[in-house]
Amino acid sequence: MSQFAHHVFFSLKDRRPEKIESLVAACQEHLDGHEGQTYFAVGKRNPDMVREVNDDRFDVSLHLAFADRAAHDRYQVHPRHDAFIAAQKENWAEVRVFDSDLA
Repeated sequence: MSQFAHHVFFSLKDRRPEKIESLVAACQEHLDGHEGQTYFAVGKRNPDMVREVNDDRFDVSLHLAFADRAAHDRYQVHPRHDAFIAAQKENWAEVRVFDSDLA
């Protein structure tokens, strides 16, 4: 059984630094430490990375790994995850999710 990766890229309506920091803090508060989670990281896009291959259509990136798909599925319906969405979604212009099985 392989681990399951969940990567989320948030583009914000209000891109002021305090709004970006608020989203980073909310991720740390609500999305870290879930059962079956094996990795957590969140951060701001690095504006110095300007190359043809760099995607600059996001402000905050969230990176999670879970022991398996079942742990990810429990995370998706957890009240802390729901609270995060309710508190932050009004400022989301776009959310892109990339899920994958890890080798």
